[in-house]
Amino acid sequence: MKFLFDLFPVILFFGTYQLFPLFGPKDEAMFYATAVVIAATFAQIVWVYLKHKKVDNMLWISFVIVLVFGGATLLLHDKTFIMWKPSVLYWCFAVVLFVSATYFDRNLIRMMMGEQLTAPKHIWYRLNLSWVAFFSMMGFVNLYVAKNFSESVWVDFKMFGTMGLMLVFVLAQGMLLSKYVEYKD
Repeated sequence: MKFLFDLFPVILFFGTYQLFPLFGPKDEAMFYATAVVIAATFAQIVWVYLKHKKVDNMLWISFVIVLVFGGATLLLHDKTFIMWKPSVLYWCFAVVLFVSATYFDRNLIRMMMGEQLTAPKHIWYRLNLSWVAFFSMMGFVNLYVAKNFSESVWVDFKMFGTMGLMLVFVLAQGMLLSKYVEYKD
C-alpha cells in the first residue's frame, strides 16, 4: 500500500497526460498533468499529516521540487522544467543518502530497513552506496530520455521505465540480501 501511495502522484500525472487529449488539445496535456501532480503531492502531505501528525523529510523534499519545477513549467509554459524534475529529485535522494552516511554516520537505508535485516555494517554501507549510485544513474537516464525522445515516450518512461528499473534493482538487492532477512512468526 505504501508503494502505491508513493506512486499516487505519478499515476495521476500519467493518467491526466493520457486522458487529457480526449478533452483538450494534446500539446497542453503536459501542463494539466503538471498541475495535477502538484495538487496530488500536496494532497499526500495533507493526508500524511492528518494521519500521522508528521511528514517525513523526503516527502517534503519531493513536494518542494515538484512545486518549484512544476510551478516553473506552468508559469513559463515550458515543459523542460517538469521533465528535469525527476532527475533533480533522484540526485537529491542520492546526495542525502551519501551525505548522511559519510558526514553524519547515519545510514538512512539501515534506518528504514533495520527491522527487517540484521546485517554487518559493511553490508549496510554497500547497500547505501548502491542506492546512491542507482539514484545518480536514474537522474542521468531520465535526462537522456527527456532530451533524445519525444514527450510521450518520456511520459511512458517516467511511468513504466523508472518503475521497471526500480523493480529490477530492488529484486537484485533482495536476492543479495535474502540471507539477512529476519522472519517473524
